[in-house]
Amino acid sequence: MKTVIIHGQSHKGSTYHAAHILAGRLGGEIQEFFLPKDFGEFCTGCCACFTRSESLCPHAGRLNPIREAMDAADVIVLASPVYVMRATGPMKAFLDHFGARFMVHRPQQAMFSKQGVCISTTAGAGSGNALRDMAASLFWWGVGRIYKAGFTVRAVNWSQVTDKKKAKIERRMDQIAAKVRARAGHVRPSLRTRLTFLLVRLLRRILPGDVDKEYWASQGWLGSARPWRGSRAPQG
Repeated sequence: MKTVIIHGQSHKGSTYHAAHILAGRLGGEIQEFFLPKDFGEFCTGCCACFTRSESLCPHAGRLNPIREAMDAADVIVLASPVYVMRATGPMKAFLDHFGARFMVHRPQQAMFSKQGVCISTTAGAGSGNALRDMAASLFWWGVGRIYKAGFTVRAVNWSQVTDKKKAKIERRMDQIAAKVRARAGHVRPSLRTRLTFLLVRLLRRILPGDVDKEYWASQGWLGSARPWRGSRAPQG
């Protein structure tokens, strides 16, 4: 099993440790990136990814290593502490670069067979908001199964977190790891994901032709093909 962890911060605090507890439970190959150290560019709003190709993004060179790691992974972990009631700015800036991969545009077939985990810790409040920020992107990418874990640790670094709270984090990571392992190799997207895909399919059949519709046609999705069936590699 291959796991990629995208950290929404570059320091190794409570969220980092929670993500590593999960990674340890999952085992296998682990690759991780730290934002903004490994990627910290803001989307310029040029729309090149939407209208032509994501390869034309002005930041594609720096983004490609992370994109390729996510494409190759079985599990994508997005981990962000809470900054002013939301996910971190670097995490948001990172996710902004993947709008063209939303189901309404050009989702990657491989995403539908992946699992995603969103992890957030906070000293006070806001973990639910941060989790929603990250889970929204995983859902619209088409990630088959998504799990969320948020913790109020009442501390600003891992050494201050009580043993009781650390034990709670470990129990939750055990639960998620068991679910991920149980579905490994045979992920079926959630009903919500499949219904959303089918709704977008109807819209794509009706809307005028553009680069998105051409992509859907090339995948066979305007016909009987579905991204959660078979193993045909995505095109485009």
